Amino acid sequence: MTQPEARQMNDEEAAQFAEQVFDVARNGDAQMLERLLEKGLPPNLRNHNGDTLLMLSTYHGHLDAARVLLQYKADPLIANDKNQLPMAGAAFKGNLPMVQLLIEEGAPVDGASADGRTALMMAAMFNRTEMVDYLLAQGADPAAVDAQGINALGAARAMGATLTIEQLQKLAG
Repeated sequence: MTQPEARQMNDEEAAQFAEQVFDVARNGDAQMLERLLEKGLPPNLRNHNGDTLLMLSTYHGHLDAARVLLQYKADPLIANDKNQLPMAGAAFKGNLPMVQLLIEEGAPVDGASADGRTALMMAAMFNRTEMVDYLLAQGADPAAVDAQGINALGAARAMGATLTIEQLQKLAG
């Protein structure tokens, strides 16, 4: 076997291993993640979509896996290629316990990626009133705007989210 052939095989093996690691995060295997992180797996490893292990764990609702990643200093402010942060993904999915975990572990309540969209905006868009209450209680800024100049109330209006429109109008009024 030539050196380039050996290198190609090693690259293929590495890519296969990396995909398995992302599946571990996607499937929420907290124990395996912890073992891999103990052995030096970078906590902010990203896949071909820019998703970190934390993004995959949070988006798929795996609290224990997300907790392990955060303990190993996974960065909750790394956006994927679609400008989504883990907390915005959890808000989109309506996973209040995940949003609470991220905030308890130090994620800023108004953290936003390049598009400026916060978890409060995502929660407002999808009528997640309990999450809106929680985020506001944690200091989320209802006046914060995204890259298009839209705040949480505007996001709720754009989606016809009647419950959060009413909820946010009370704050503004």
